[in-house]
Amino acid sequence: MNSLATLSIALLSALLPASALPATAPDLPPDAQVIAALRSSPAVSAADEHIDAQQARARRLGAGPYEWTLGLGEQSRRVRTAPEGRYTEWDVGLERTVRLPGKRDLDQQLGAAGIATARVSRGDAVHETGRNLLAMWFDWLREEAAVVEWRHQRDNLSRQAQVLGRRVELGDAPRLERLQADAALAQVTAQLSQAEGRARVAAERLRRQHPLVVLPVTVPEVPPEAIEGQAEDWILAIVQHNHELAVARAESARARINASRSDAERLPDPSFGIRLSRERSGEERLLGVSLSLPLPGEGRRADSDAALAEARASAHREAGVQRRVEAEAAALFRQAVAARSGWLGQRLAADALARSADLTERAWQLGEGRLAETLAARRLAHEAQLAAQMARLEARERYWRLMLDAHRLWDLDDENHPEQQSH
Repeated sequence: MNSLATLSIALLSALLPASALPATAPDLPPDAQVIAALRSSPAVSAADEHIDAQQARARRLGAGPYEWTLGLGEQSRRVRTAPEGRYTEWDVGLERTVRLPGKRDLDQQLGAAGIATARVSRGDAVHETGRNLLAMWFDWLREEAAVVEWRHQRDNLSRQAQVLGRRVELGDAPRLERLQADAALAQVTAQLSQAEGRARVAAERLRRQHPLVVLPVTVPEVPPEAIEGQAEDWILAIVQHNHELAVARAESARARINASRSDAERLPDPSFGIRLSRERSGEERLLGVSLSLPLPGEGRRADSDAALAEARASAHREAGVQRRVEAEAAALFRQAVAARSGWLGQRLAADALARSADLTERAWQLGEGRLAETLAARRLAHEAQLAAQMARLEARERYWRLMLDAHRLWDLDDENHPEQQSH
């Protein structure tokens, strides 16, 4: 990344609001629970094991592909013209192929690149698990908010039905209105039951997927915060911290090293050996050394060309991932801004319809309106309030997703936790 991009990142840290780095947000689970849940998730545990595997492979690459080869042989020689005629002979040899200078360094670089890729992949696993937790948390919040709104509507209709029942008994209201009120109450009660079922399903799914996150009894209603800062600043921050792009870059670097290693392999490694033999029952003793060198052919050239093509392909994949990540970051910022604007409009509409429903009900109580109009006004107010709650939660989720992708939510970076460096 060039110096201008680095300077922009530094300026972004100063421009973003202090609330972008919350200790514990009121509408999110406690940070300690989140960090414990994410680090103990199966995906992150698998990534930890993958780091261990890459470290072992790095040791193997450092040791090299060649080992000492010990050869033993025994034979019986029969010579018809010799007095004794039969001799026992044996030989022993030791041989090893030696890597040429430069190949060991490339192998060590390959091992280090594998470890680096695995560590970045672990960060990607943590981040993706965090995204999953955030999405499931807000799914549960939406279902809980729906339950609250349906209960509020049920209580309103229940109160209306009680008032209407007394009026029918006194002869001040027709029985038809009692039937209408009972039908509306039954319908809302059924909707409430379905909403409670969906909330239980969402809660169970969250508990099963992230058992270390304890669901609270209630969650405070927090209004969406305005997104401060310019779009390009947010996009730059998200791209810089994007693990998927970091993985693509690490794999591209690894492919370039592998291409260099394959090109170096076009010059074969020599094999050296020493051999000791005993012939004619010890009358002759031989000591020799050997050198063997494979003659390179078209196969090695093909391997080198293939590795070079793979390196170019990795570079293209990296460029593609960067474009997609930049587009997703821009869309996420726009969605967060638009979600808050949408909530503001929904809130105004809900407040207006709530006042209208109250006035309509008041007029009905004074005998100046019909129950059908009151029920319709109350239903519209309920739908508007439910839509406003969903818009509020949508804006809050978009806000926190923006913070998460910019690494301003939940301190999970490995570089901030030395205990992770051992993996």
